[in-house]
Amino acid sequence: MDPYVLAAERTVHRIGRRDFDFSHQIAVMAVINRTPDSFFDQGATFALDSAVAACVQAARNGADWVDIGGVPFGRGPIVSAEEEIDRVAPVVRAVAAETDVVISVDTNRAEVAQAAIDAGAAVINDTSGLGDPDMADVIARSGVHVVITHSVGPPRMEKPAARFDDVVNEVREFLVERVDRATAAGVPREKIIIDPGHDLDKNTLHSLELTRRLDEISDIGLPVLAAVSNKDFIGESLERAKPDRLAGSLAAMVMCVERGARILRMHDVAASVDAARMVESVMGWRKPVRLEHNTHPTHNV
Repeated sequence: MDPYVLAAERTVHRIGRRDFDFSHQIAVMAVINRTPDSFFDQGATFALDSAVAACVQAARNGADWVDIGGVPFGRGPIVSAEEEIDRVAPVVRAVAAETDVVISVDTNRAEVAQAAIDAGAAVINDTSGLGDPDMADVIARSGVHVVITHSVGPPRMEKPAARFDDVVNEVREFLVERVDRATAAGVPREKIIIDPGHDLDKNTLHSLELTRRLDEISDIGLPVLAAVSNKDFIGESLERAKPDRLAGSLAAMVMCVERGARILRMHDVAASVDAARMVESVMGWRKPVRLEHNTHPTHNV
């Protein structure tokens, strides 16, 4: 089946204050981490003014969406819910007042999700896939969108080596079950986005296979988010340090789009937006900004 058609059962989505037609549109989500120990930027946007400025600049650079996180997924010191709220809510409030960009908050706690929604977040990006038993109820009552992501066990914890008999089938089964859990709690299906969770409790071979077979996730029939930017599966595939993974990130991003992903969580906004718009142009979803090359008659001199 065609993953372009299956990118979403309902083609046009109103997310926050913007409309997206995923039959011919790709949304670029900028990563903004208000953490001192973030995976990629190592605290560059930890200060409140830096985080807000980064969100606004991402929107100016063409991002459709900003994803604000207060606690990294990987192992590390525990951050209280109160501290996480103090990190993300002021950023959400300030950005919502500055731009109509879609705002999501990356959290696995229902308490933090509620505070983020109250501050103006339109999406909760739950990397635990509704691990908090109260999360689905918060989403259902608020009417916001939710990203349900595959991971294994709670974030921030040391875990055993990743093992799957068939990573794609197991991720797919997890996502289908969690979508059913969300809808049973009252979350409308059209408010759900799914993410296979590249590198989250998976090794490089798992993430490569998820990328290669992403159409098997897309055929669930919900919008698919691909968070591949600067991940370790790219670094290990190419032997590149984090600052040198842009080319690999863009290649993986395009592979995911070809297999049905329509929301791309990326660090380098300008390059990712250019790549996304180029894919849209090649697919015939978007007209060139201008048309001049070989369009004028040749004059013999």
